[in-house]
Amino acid sequence: MLRQFAGGATRRSPTSSVPSMTSLPRCATLRSPCLHRAPANPPFRRTLSTHSAGPFEPLRPPTPASLGAPRAARSFDRTRRWARRLLILSAVLGTGYLVDRQVYASGIARSLRTFGLGFLVALDYKINFRPEPLPLIGSPGGVQELHRRNAERLFGLLIHNGGLYLKIGQAIAMQSAVLPPEFQKMFARMFDDAPQDTWEAVEKVIRDDFGGRSVEEVFGVSFGGEEGKGVMERTARASASVAQVHWARLPDGREVAVKIQKPEIKKQIRWDLWAFKTVTKVYTWWFDLPLYSLVPFITERLELETDFENEAKNSETMRELINNEPSLKGRVYVPPVYPELSSKRVLTTEWIEGVRLWDKEALTGPWLGGYGKPSAGVHGALLVAPDMSAMHRELRENPYSQFLKPERAEWKGRRGKGGLGLSTKDVMSTMVDLFSAQIFKWGVVHCDPHPGNIFIRRLPNGKPELVLIDHGLYVYMSDKFRHQYGVFWKSLMTFDNKRIAEITSEWGIKAADLFASATLMRPYEGGDGEFKNQMLGHLDKKMTPSERHYEMQKRMKQGIREILADEDKWPQELIFIGRNMRIVQGNNQYLGSPVNRIKMMGEWASRSLYEDPHLPLRERVAHMWRHLLFKTVLTLTDVAFYFFKLRQWLGRGKGMEDEIEARMKDAAKEFGIELQHEVFEG
Repeated sequence: MLRQFAGGATRRSPTSSVPSMTSLPRCATLRSPCLHRAPANPPFRRTLSTHSAGPFEPLRPPTPASLGAPRAARSFDRTRRWARRLLILSAVLGTGYLVDRQVYASGIARSLRTFGLGFLVALDYKINFRPEPLPLIGSPGGVQELHRRNAERLFGLLIHNGGLYLKIGQAIAMQSAVLPPEFQKMFARMFDDAPQDTWEAVEKVIRDDFGGRSVEEVFGVSFGGEEGKGVMERTARASASVAQVHWARLPDGREVAVKIQKPEIKKQIRWDLWAFKTVTKVYTWWFDLPLYSLVPFITERLELETDFENEAKNSETMRELINNEPSLKGRVYVPPVYPELSSKRVLTTEWIEGVRLWDKEALTGPWLGGYGKPSAGVHGALLVAPDMSAMHRELRENPYSQFLKPERAEWKGRRGKGGLGLSTKDVMSTMVDLFSAQIFKWGVVHCDPHPGNIFIRRLPNGKPELVLIDHGLYVYMSDKFRHQYGVFWKSLMTFDNKRIAEITSEWGIKAADLFASATLMRPYEGGDGEFKNQMLGHLDKKMTPSERHYEMQKRMKQGIREILADEDKWPQELIFIGRNMRIVQGNNQYLGSPVNRIKMMGEWASRSLYEDPHLPLRERVAHMWRHLLFKTVLTLTDVAFYFFKLRQWLGRGKGMEDEIEARMKDAAKEFGIELQHEVFEG
């Protein structure tokens, strides 16, 4: 019966789709307003929707034919393609990053960072270096703000990249006197100590360079306090951009300075120099300045500076030249190199006890070390041996003890207020004599004589002994160029404009008077002023200060082209010789201008001509006669020197170097340049 009911419920009559009268609401039959209302919320009914086009039949599954044609599944091909590309790109970049970091010490990343910031700086100057900012895209603040933000960008790049970039930044800082003040203030901080590498990195360099031998085996030291062995400090006594220096005492009693190159330099140098060349090449083209021709020579010198075997060769050459020069032997000392403990990245020399040039109080303070006694280590004498038993005991108790070297400050007295008791005039006389001999007599020039590379010691007679270290950056002048440079300097002192014009023309320089001022580092007053008139003439007096400054910068750009007029003839050694002379001038000024530097250099220039063994005897005799006349003329410069000295003693003015600098600043302002020479302040 139940089956019949179910079966009957599934069958329909042909007329079942038409509603019966009884199923209609009452209002429909009576044709009257319907009072029946549908419920506000009808009951929820679950429905099943299919793709079948036929009538719905409960409890009966649809046939496959009634479901319609199948639809293809969505494949997401485009999304998968881009995801695959992103995954491959991430893998390539990640692998490249790891390879660059491990193999090249991030050299590629540093280069890319350099290119990006170099382009940003160049674009900023292209857009905003103008009297008035461009509408919409121009940057407010004028040229000064332009210089400030780009100096900050470049300084940040050099500090972040480190290594050879710091060395390049220091080279810029030494020449920053002609840069805008914003650059000068920023780059003055380039001489701060660089962070030192870990001891593990130091050990790896020594093992790599000495055939796998350990530090203990190479230097005969012990870090555990073993008797009969030497000792060595793990913490560096000084750290620079390229290397750091450790103190050690060898088993034979010698105290040595072990200069160890930072391991990343070897990996980075090729990339860093390539980036430097590329950026300079682009700037040469973009700003139309003949700068790139100087780059190969500069990069060659920087690369040689990282070769410690080359530095050892330079050091021994200078040591021999000084010992063979009667006027300098005994006054200047170059510490010997120990080749058996040195390599391409490790340089071991005698340890120097002395006072840095920048410590004026220690130089001039009263000598408390005893009458007729020298300071420690003079002329290479062995230093007084420390208590080695105490050192070994300290290492056994504390193997990682940082500082072991005895300070040896007895000459300062009990209260620590003593000094070397030296005259700054004697110190600077020795220095000017040394570097004048390098330039005019030998043609072998130490190009990095900043105060950190010069130590001063006291001789038994109370005179100074100058110790010269760090011989990595050298220039070797040809005999012809050295002779020409001596004649050029002598001509500057005697206002021989015809000879000056001949030499500068042979060097490919058109602006002779501008180059003469740059060489003397004071305004050259013997010229005809043709270049100055060309630079300063035809300026509209109605110009605003910013317009005048912009116009002068454009003319100075032309002045640089005039100095580097013929790049093939231009002696590239002048770059580093000028650096040497600039640093010596800064040292003299820092100590209060105690000597007449220009006169002393002029005398060396003249004397080197008649002492030159490469000249014929007849020409040397002629130069000797001219030298006697020249010395008579130079006595007139002493009048000016002592006049400024008297004013300085009376408190009415400064020394001669300060007066020269003030005049140079005034002359430079006429050309749109603001000179600031306080390179060593702080």
